[in-house]
Amino acid sequence: MPIVKVDGVEIEVPAGATVLQACELAGKEIPRFCYHERLSIAGNCRMCLVEVKPGPPKPQASCALPAADKQEIFTNSPMVKNAREGVMEFLLINHPLDCPICDQGGECDLQDQSVAYGRGTSRYDENKRAVTEKYMGPIVKTVMTRCIQCTRCIRFAEEVAGVEEIGAIGRGENMQIVSYLEHAVTSELSGNVVDLCPVGALTSKPYAFEARPWELKKTLTIDVMDAVGTNIRLDSRGRQVLRALPRINEDVNEEWASDKTRHAVDGLVRRRLDKPYIRKDGRLTEASWDAAFLAISQVDAGASVAAVAGDLVDCETMYATKALLGSFGSTLLEGRQTGMDYDTSSLAAVNFNTTIAGTEKADVILIVGSNVRWEAPLVNTRIRKAIKKGAKVFAIGPETELTYKVEWLGADLGVLGALPEAVTEAFAKAERPMVIVGGAGLKVLGAALALVPSLGLLKDAASTGSGQGWNGFNVLHMAASRMGGLMLGYAQKGGIADLVAAKPKLAFFLGADEVDFGAFADTFKVYIGHHGDKGAAAADVVLPAASYAEKSGTYVNLEGRVQRGERAVFPPGDAREDWTILRALSGVLGKTLPFDTIEELRAAMAVDTPALGTLGLATFDWAPPALDAAAAGEIAGYPIKDFYLTNAICRASPTMQRCSAELVHGQEFAEAAE
Repeated sequence: MPIVKVDGVEIEVPAGATVLQACELAGKEIPRFCYHERLSIAGNCRMCLVEVKPGPPKPQASCALPAADKQEIFTNSPMVKNAREGVMEFLLINHPLDCPICDQGGECDLQDQSVAYGRGTSRYDENKRAVTEKYMGPIVKTVMTRCIQCTRCIRFAEEVAGVEEIGAIGRGENMQIVSYLEHAVTSELSGNVVDLCPVGALTSKPYAFEARPWELKKTLTIDVMDAVGTNIRLDSRGRQVLRALPRINEDVNEEWASDKTRHAVDGLVRRRLDKPYIRKDGRLTEASWDAAFLAISQVDAGASVAAVAGDLVDCETMYATKALLGSFGSTLLEGRQTGMDYDTSSLAAVNFNTTIAGTEKADVILIVGSNVRWEAPLVNTRIRKAIKKGAKVFAIGPETELTYKVEWLGADLGVLGALPEAVTEAFAKAERPMVIVGGAGLKVLGAALALVPSLGLLKDAASTGSGQGWNGFNVLHMAASRMGGLMLGYAQKGGIADLVAAKPKLAFFLGADEVDFGAFADTFKVYIGHHGDKGAAAADVVLPAASYAEKSGTYVNLEGRVQRGERAVFPPGDAREDWTILRALSGVLGKTLPFDTIEELRAAMAVDTPALGTLGLATFDWAPPALDAAAAGEIAGYPIKDFYLTNAICRASPTMQRCSAELVHGQEFAEAAE
């Protein structure tokens, strides 16, 4: 490994490292605008200039210069200081004085670096150029006069999102960053360009003029819009969440977040349930908590009690409900509200065993019944990274745009029993083969599991989650509550059909809005949730609960990673945290639960399900059930029909409604100037 000297300090750097990376290893701060560690090197802003010896007697761009043995690097010499001041002066020539009205103010790289590395005065007295605004859709607001042409947004769209809809036109001073034909950017990851933009050229359209960063309380939590478990930070003011930003977690989401994760938060303050309701004469009427609990206690249910968990529920709520039903002697628990009924006797057989980060290492991938781009956008980006390293991808299902080259094998699931020779040959040569089974492929889980020995998906070890060996069999869940629910036993052998067949007299619906409520016509339905959606409309009693932003909760993502989020704001009105509702109700029902605090609940949950007591990747032993290996039938479509409207929070969000109308259904919107 090369040994270099940075400002007189000798350090050893990895082979292939750049001078900028060497400087950072030495603890030196190097200013930059175009360089980003997850994007290709452009070398066009020239802010990262340093002096390097041996070399020409001029400053050099450290981001694009490889570190070489016996190099001497100077980061604060007079030459470097003068060069950076000159570059900053050029960057500010056409930049407008928009800081007081710019949404990037207070968290702007250009502001920070102009103070730290600029001259402090301007010698420019010519007219500044102006650039017409561009249209990039309902997520990204543009003020392109501020653009310093770092091209981060272009490289992100091409390299990470895989949707080449942002580019540069013109040359020199006339160069402009545009979305081609000025149409809305169709990527479900488009909001990430706002974080990448080092100036205020690209900002969040829904968040425009809402707040300054120093006004906001920042809370670390977990996203529930899909099963990836994206690590996020919720920024709130008062009792409202104003924005959601991704946190860096290399094992899960790197530093990206989907548009749904970022912008569904405006649905948290709309269509909310803020008081209990009881159905009288066919209409829901406002009631007190005591009246609502009394109405439930008057149901003579005996042991005929069931519970259905929705897609956004935390493990604490599901455990409290399980404990309450257990006190009645009932085990009628189900979390797959849309009717899926795959075997869950082995959690390893329904887990994303390769792990999200491990997807990058795969060299051949077979996707069965999954539109990965909509079901898990950040798993889709990992597949793109695997393809860049040479991986080949095959898929069974209706053809759709997955942002990378796929060899489609048709929509007939019978292909699983007789894979084409090209597929079997690719898997035979593969060191790290991978199969991903999505929601549309889970009905033939047995046939998918039969591929494990035939395609050599297990390498070196038959365990998962331990970091040893390779398990290439993966099930891609779409609900944040799914893996946690399966670990807690929210799965009947025949799915929700078993609950319907049991004809429960009393049923609790935990934020479950996608259920066929007509099948529960003779059941007294209690809805515990946060939005007035389908579940509340069908319920006999509605109990207002907290959303994911309003409670501390444990969530398990699709790879079995146990994570915990914290409360950002308080629930509105009379709404309460879900587990406290169940604890209070248990006392009225004469089945008092044995915990009074969240800590006591978590301790009890850890005894019931030890894996939920420790944060991090859970380990599931590989012992798949013996299932029917026959597969037949066409995949008519994928479970997610509209990426932007998958749950009650999204359906309440004006931003998600606009995204759905424009990006999914093709509706055109006229801008104000039109």
